[in-house]
Parts: sequence; structure tokens; C-alpha cells
Amino acid sequence: MTSSPIGLDAALASFDDLWNPRIVTRVNDYDVRVAKVAGDFVWHSHDDTDEFFLVLDGELTIALRPAADEPETAVVLRRGDVFVVPRGMPHRPSSSGASILLFEPTGTVNTGDHDGDVPGHITRTTGQELPAS
Repeated sequence: MTSSPIGLDAALASFDDLWNPRIVTRVNDYDVRVAKVAGDFVWHSHDDTDEFFLVLDGELTIALRPAADEPETAVVLRRGDVFVVPRGMPHRPSSSGASILLFEPTGTVNTGDHDGDVPGHITRTTGQELPAS
């Protein structure tokens, strides 16, 4: 990481691929990640951690499955909105196009417990470092 300020606009401009978060910095044992998103992600959950979303630009919808006997719900987030998906909650983000910031424990796989194939527009990852500037 760097000892200089990191501009989120510059960080987002340094890559084009979708659903492939970049690690902007670290806070204690957490990654601060940014990602460009469009289309549907996969249904997944994170058994050991909550997942923090901040929409930097665009709109993000997060479908939620609270429990097997409860109906699916959805949360719509717009620029500046924050939402936390509780640990263990199955969810599926989707967007027509957005930039997001996430806080996740270092090493958290973005696809959580999803063990099937992922569509080609998604990269299963624990985050990548930003390109050197």
C-alpha cells in the first residue's frame, strides 16, 4: 500500500473488467475494495462476515433470501447509499452499471460459498492489487 492519498476515481479508471474488485488499501485486517459492476452476480453468502456495500456511482440492487420459508426481497442502492448484508444471508447483487466500494476481511472470496461455475463476466477472487501508477 502507499502512504499517499488514493483517489477513488483514479483507482476505478485504472481497470475496466467487471465484478473483479481491486484492493485500494487495508484497514487492520480488512480490505477496502472498489469494483465496477454490471449484470447479475451469483447467489452466495459469507458465513463468517457481514458484507459492506457503498455505491459510488450508478445503482445496485441486492436480492436477499432471508430464510427458506420467507419471500425473496431486494434492496436498491443509489449513489451514496450504504448497505450491510448480514453474515450468512444469501444475496445476489445486480446492476445495469455501477461503481461500488466494499469492506471485507482480507482473504474473503467475493463469491462466498458459491461453489458452482461462475459466468464469464465474473472473476472469483479475493481482490487484486491496483495496477502500479
